[in-house]
Amino acid sequence: MTDVFETSWRAPEIEVMEALRGWAVAFAELNQHMASWMDLPTTDAQALGQVLWAASDGDPLSPARLGQRIGMTSGSVTVLVNRLEAAGLLERSREHTDRRRVTLRPTAAAQERARAFTETSVTEMAAALHETAPSDLASSTVFLRRMVEAATAAADRLRAGRPPAADG
Repeated sequence: MTDVFETSWRAPEIEVMEALRGWAVAFAELNQHMASWMDLPTTDAQALGQVLWAASDGDPLSPARLGQRIGMTSGSVTVLVNRLEAAGLLERSREHTDRRRVTLRPTAAAQERARAFTETSVTEMAAALHETAPSDLASSTVFLRRMVEAATAAADRLRAGRPPAADG
């Protein structure tokens, strides 16, 4: 790989970044297959995937948080949510004491279609996880969480228009 990054990066760091890039590309391709499976535009499938994950984590998304996760404006998210709601894949609810706040939840139909796709698509990933030592999985989880925190901090900084910190 040509070093398009900082020349002070060490070879193992570049290898990790290349592996993460490879994962991102492979995961994006799986998302495209999910979109086809569900007969949705890729952006709609990506949004629905975010709603499904958030709901399964017990932390459902608001339209604003969904927009932030998929990089869309509030107006675009409204149109997208309207499409997913009309397709019977998403429901808006007002679960908070502040009745102006909207929560997005997948419908049972969306959950079933996503479950059917997952059953056909994750065999290889499940095998890779099962074949990996628990200690390696734990180390990987710690590392990936650090990378998510770093990428989120960078995105927050860029969104705020701040320059990078002097130390990196």
